[in-house]
Amino acid sequence: MKITKILVALSFLFAVSTAHAGEMTVTGSMQATYQSEPDRTTGNPLGMDREIKFSGSTELDNGMSMSVMQDFGDDGAFGDGKITFGNVGGLVDIYVGTDGSELDAIDDITPTAFEEANGSGSGTYQDVGTLAAEMGIGIKGSLPIIGTVQAQYVPKADAAENADKVASGDTSGSKGSGMEVVVKTALGDLPVVGSFLGGNTLTLGYAEEEMERVANTTDRHEATVALTGSIGNLSYGYQVEHIDGGQTAAATDAVFYNVESIGLAYAVNDALSISYNMMEQKQHNVAADSSFEQETDAINIGYTVGGLTLGFQDASTDNANMVKDAKDDTRTISVKAAF
Repeated sequence: MKITKILVALSFLFAVSTAHAGEMTVTGSMQATYQSEPDRTTGNPLGMDREIKFSGSTELDNGMSMSVMQDFGDDGAFGDGKITFGNVGGLVDIYVGTDGSELDAIDDITPTAFEEANGSGSGTYQDVGTLAAEMGIGIKGSLPIIGTVQAQYVPKADAAENADKVASGDTSGSKGSGMEVVVKTALGDLPVVGSFLGGNTLTLGYAEEEMERVANTTDRHEATVALTGSIGNLSYGYQVEHIDGGQTAAATDAVFYNVESIGLAYAVNDALSISYNMMEQKQHNVAADSSFEQETDAINIGYTVGGLTLGFQDASTDNANMVKDAKDDTRTISVKAAF
């Protein structure tokens, strides 16, 4: 009933509008890499990535805008797509589609000169944002003092990306709905204490996903807190993530993880930056040895010249993939340009 009322209200807001001529843009990036993996068989160390996204938008007579985006995978197949109604009621943006998720966008926001600690594949970590591939309806707006608020509701987390006039039916029939919310607060805007906390941002995120609809099971829960900021040329960040995988079978124990990330980045000049990044994961799993931690330490270097970005990472992981005494080190060189 609540969803029906929301849809009726939205239809009223959108009803009286006339589109003007719009515009279309194409953006993307291209990247070539060389990767050494001393703890595994490296094989061919060369790799590449290419991304392309088409975006279109138009303005409406009622003060709203309407935009669409579609990106493509490396194989040329359709990737994520999203339609956004901007400035609805003069207050918020509302979107429908799949383009990552609010929580996935903040799974590690600690500063880095090139990649997050395990961004080049050193170690295997759990993270928040499993609703990233789901078709949902979301809202983005801002509130005084609190800051930016973003939320998404997924009617059924079955990974189906429906075309128009189609429902997903019994795809992943045991799965239920999902929701997530992210709040970003500029601490400098807070009353009284803001003058002492300027330059710092507090980011909070939470998500739920119904993994199994049978009795005596539990939902997946994700939560994260991040504090980021800068002093002069030094940027810093600390983030904690909690992932409870939920009970997908009755009378079983859920597996959950705590992940901590630290990032310290220094801009030597406008072109060159260096950073130290660390990631650490603990787990609770009654079926496995949980007496140790997985930890990754990485040094990153980034250099930008003439529109080209050169990146380097040296990363080392102990107890990789939560296997005691396993090592997983990587060294990566990247050349990337955007258009």
